[in-house]
Amino acid sequence: MFKKIEFIKSIYNLKDLPPPEFPEIAFLGRSNVGKSSLINAFLNRKNIARVSSTPGFTKAINFFRVDYLFYLVDLPGYGFAKVSPKMQKKWKYLIEGYLKAVRDLRLLILIFDIRRTPDIMDTKLIEFVNFIKKTYCIVLNKIDTLSKNEIKKQIEIYKKIFNLDPKIPLFLTSCKEKEGIETFRKFILSKIRS
Repeated sequence: MFKKIEFIKSIYNLKDLPPPEFPEIAFLGRSNVGKSSLINAFLNRKNIARVSSTPGFTKAINFFRVDYLFYLVDLPGYGFAKVSPKMQKKWKYLIEGYLKAVRDLRLLILIFDIRRTPDIMDTKLIEFVNFIKKTYCIVLNKIDTLSKNEIKKQIEIYKKIFNLDPKIPLFLTSCKEKEGIETFRKFILSKIRS
């Protein structure tokens, strides 16, 4: 398990990105999908990423250095209606700018709430990530809230709406019940060490 996790910095402007000294994994999801909880579960810590009752709390790109092995990058949540259009535009600029930057991004983790049906904002995100040819996986989070049959139905809905390539890894997780976390962690570590 991870021994030393250090917060490096919060980025509000792309010119302040830290030097790409380590491989990076980035977590991205719209507000309220459980991104912070998933990061904490992945790292096996309680409060590395701040869990807020207010969606859209992550307003910057947050960098954490893990065991001098990789950077964990926590990207701002997107798509929260109560955030001003100006802030949404800023987040879009930060997210897209980071993803287009020349860095050793090994894996982009796209997190979705399995209970929700993807909308146009979600499909545009998938199209953008495919367009810039980033390696990514999909995490359908909060599986503890649905029955097994409902989970199966939702998986098919996501695959169909996203026109998902069968080669794209898809993980089912519950941070509350710790389901799927160990498999997810092993996959990420394999990407970092490859």
